[in-house]
Amino acid sequence: MSLAPDAPAGNGSASAAPAPLAAAGGVMVTSSALRRVAEILQEEGNPALMLRISVTGGGCSGFQYNFTFDEAIADDDTIIERDGVKVLVDSISLPYMAGAEVDFVEEMIGASFQIRNPNATSKCGCGSSFAV
Repeated sequence: MSLAPDAPAGNGSASAAPAPLAAAGGVMVTSSALRRVAEILQEEGNPALMLRISVTGGGCSGFQYNFTFDEAIADDDTIIERDGVKVLVDSISLPYMAGAEVDFVEEMIGASFQIRNPNATSKCGCGSSFAV
């Protein structure tokens, strides 16, 4: 699965995108992303897993997103939850993601989690890293 931060959403249809779910710190996760996380958890057979999104130094542009699954919630995590699905963002990553929208997009060229981040001032050509 590829990750393409800040990539435009859309699947070629004229229908409106599902409304995002907002969390503390202004990070939003779309219904599509939550649905995909739920599918992955079902495939893994471990309902205790939660999607953790973090920002680390690296990549061509200076920062990159990391997507991992975790069974533990840290004291400083922001928790985005709906329908039993939890997405975690740590306190160090949260300022870099304030106002961002996490989506899962299926297109003819593939499917991926995508982050549209208003804090990103530029991104690399492959779309997997960004600068602020």
